[in-house]
Amino acid sequence: MSKMRRSERIVRLTQILLEQPHRVLSLTEMADKLASAKSSLSEDLAIIREVMEAEGLGTLETQAGASGGVRYVPGLRDDLAEEFLQDVAQNLSAGDRILPGGFLYMSDVLLRPHVLDMAGKMFASRFRESGAEYVVTVETKGIPLAVSTAKYLNVPMVVVRRDHKVTEGSAVSINYVSGSRRIQTMSLSRRSLPEKTKVLIVDDFMKAGGTAKALADLMREFQVEVVGVGVFMSTVDPEDKMIDNYVSLATLTEMNEATRQVAIEPGTYFA
Repeated sequence: MSKMRRSERIVRLTQILLEQPHRVLSLTEMADKLASAKSSLSEDLAIIREVMEAEGLGTLETQAGASGGVRYVPGLRDDLAEEFLQDVAQNLSAGDRILPGGFLYMSDVLLRPHVLDMAGKMFASRFRESGAEYVVTVETKGIPLAVSTAKYLNVPMVVVRRDHKVTEGSAVSINYVSGSRRIQTMSLSRRSLPEKTKVLIVDDFMKAGGTAKALADLMREFQVEVVGVGVFMSTVDPEDKMIDNYVSLATLTEMNEATRQVAIEPGTYFA
């Protein structure tokens, strides 16, 4: 392999790091792959770290030892996160988004690739020290959000189903009361989660917290520890949720069907 120019090597290094967040990459292996000396790579990585931190993209952490290593830790500056959520709030605050029954139509915004990417990065940044080994979500619109979060944490994702599927094998099922006060069922295959692991729960919307609490209850059936709960949007009412210590990116503070008024503010992420 011919020797790369420094500019080309930095681009290749950046690509490798961004594609494998939270994975420790051996400097020796990367030096062999890029046909470069480890001393040269160390200088390149210092430049990449400086730019990442300046642009609010996260940082690089080095690992000492005989072989040495480096890992990319995704992050997002608060000012960039606030700017992102202000744009989301503006898009979701239109009165014509109020649906009969007091629901807010969010699908078109929540499923935009840019929104999913930024939200996933924000959750991964907030919960990066939680030790989460899996991201868990329920079979709803929150699945793409959980995928994005799992990507930036570099962990597998597990989907809890509304109805048990024969192809899932034996499963654990529980009944719970949803935010709309309806009794619903959720189930999870016994093969989905190893016991004694740690999970992060991610969902798109939380009102009273019934679904999040049911997910936490289901995790206890698997002897799994819930290390965090992240929701894209929560409501200000009811104030007392069925689950504590959740992180929301945005808070729905007002939704008046009569006046067609919608008000959204930053969530507990900035608390």
